[in-house]
Amino acid sequence: MLKAEDFFELTGNPYAALFAQTTYVWEALTKRRAYIKEHLQGNVAAIRRGEPVVSKTVVLYGGQLFYAGYEIDTAGKTPQVKKHGIVLEGASIIYAGAVFMDDEIYIGKNTVIEPGALIKGPTIIGDNTEIRQGAYIRGDVLIGNHCVVGHTTEIKSSVMLGGSKAGHFAYIGDSILGRVNLGAGTKVANLKIAGSEIALEIAGVRYQTGLRKFGAIMGDGVETGCNSVTTPGCLLGRDVLLYPNGTARGYYPPGKIIKVKQVQEVEDNHAAG
Repeated sequence: MLKAEDFFELTGNPYAALFAQTTYVWEALTKRRAYIKEHLQGNVAAIRRGEPVVSKTVVLYGGQLFYAGYEIDTAGKTPQVKKHGIVLEGASIIYAGAVFMDDEIYIGKNTVIEPGALIKGPTIIGDNTEIRQGAYIRGDVLIGNHCVVGHTTEIKSSVMLGGSKAGHFAYIGDSILGRVNLGAGTKVANLKIAGSEIALEIAGVRYQTGLRKFGAIMGDGVETGCNSVTTPGCLLGRDVLLYPNGTARGYYPPGKIIKVKQVQEVEDNHAAG
């Protein structure tokens, strides 16, 4: 019920080793930084040249940097890089105005870093991922393949395992996200007001996590509505749906629908009528 495989499909996932030798899924949060440091092969030093702000749009392809002699086709859903009319499969685009605060950053293939995105290391960003304008990646972050970190979304000390999308105005702290979609304005709180260690009460059993900062575990298929909130130490099983403006606390089993009280009352009234 509380193992990593209960929340995520790990077969074939390139980051499955993060959960090796864990009993409970949240234990991977204590291993996150060491895992990132061990697997990080930074590839932005030549782009930065000692300066944080990228001054000219650059294409990263096969370990080479192209500052000219290419075109960016934006007609499709994701931009494509062409050179002499041929698509450079796997080429990544780092637009002028992106900010890399240090060299401990890896950018995967076919990934786009838009102007105004600010990234601190250590951070790994996978393939086919979008880091959109105004995104703030604060370090100790692992972002997998086919992910979106969107406008004014802030993420720190967290993992996106792949297919994870936080497109607009989200905050994600000290969390692990599977294949999820966060509605605009979703906030994943990671610190209790009292600042004490986070404990979980699940099915009558109390678990001491040993974590003072712990946001959420969101299993594959989770959807959150706009302006929803998860409180520190929240576990959402696979395919949980959190309604807009709702607040989730504690553990929710797979398939649970979390409704705002007022919404439930309105629906009950309609049913009674």
